[in-house]
Amino acid sequence: MKTVLITGCSSGFGLETGRFFLEQGWSVVATMRKPDEALLPASDRLTILPLDISDSESITKAVEAAGPIDALVNNAGVGWLSPFEGTSEDNLRRIFETNTFGTMEMVRSVLPQMRAKASGVIVNVSSSVTLKPLPLASVYTASKAAVNAFTECLSFELAPVGIRTHIVLPGQAPTTNFGKNAMAMMSETNDTPEDYKPFVEQTMAAFMNAEGKEFTYSEDVVQAIWRAVTDSTCPLRIPAGKDSVALAA
Repeated sequence: MKTVLITGCSSGFGLETGRFFLEQGWSVVATMRKPDEALLPASDRLTILPLDISDSESITKAVEAAGPIDALVNNAGVGWLSPFEGTSEDNLRRIFETNTFGTMEMVRSVLPQMRAKASGVIVNVSSSVTLKPLPLASVYTASKAAVNAFTECLSFELAPVGIRTHIVLPGQAPTTNFGKNAMAMMSETNDTPEDYKPFVEQTMAAFMNAEGKEFTYSEDVVQAIWRAVTDSTCPLRIPAGKDSVALAA
């Protein structure tokens, strides 16, 4: 029986991915900042562990507790929408600590065991914002573009030792709390100069307007992750959702 470790399983793509892998007969190590056993169906193939991917000690403890794994899905991340000038240094570092450095450290933590058995799959969930420039997303996009570049280079290093790496690129997902949380954090913690505010309001209105748009849904991302983990012939980059597929074309 194979085992997958998934980060960010408390909601959204991570939660649905954990449920799907359980349904397929895999053992699942579901990690989240605040473990909640009620989120996933009870199973002797399920382990729920606390994990803060911005904390190296937390990463070490979680990976040790997880034991041998066959696949790592780096899904945990934080969103951010704001003019760059309204993004404090603290927020800038928080976003990179989670989205970029957390992903890198999770990869580092599983490489010794995967390399020892000459097999394993690493899937890094990025974003379709890296495919097309968007206003108010400079910091978030940069954090995810770094993940893309990291994964692409890593693929050359790890292929000779039997480890596959892939990038999943979800589009805009109206059914998750990701965008809402990003906008809530912007309104609470940034310091945008007044000169930007008319543009911010206009951009936000366009972002929230769903008319005529195509979106990404959880099942799109789950299927992309499943393909990355189980199909050794799939490409390095996998767009997930109609809007992401269109941007990648």
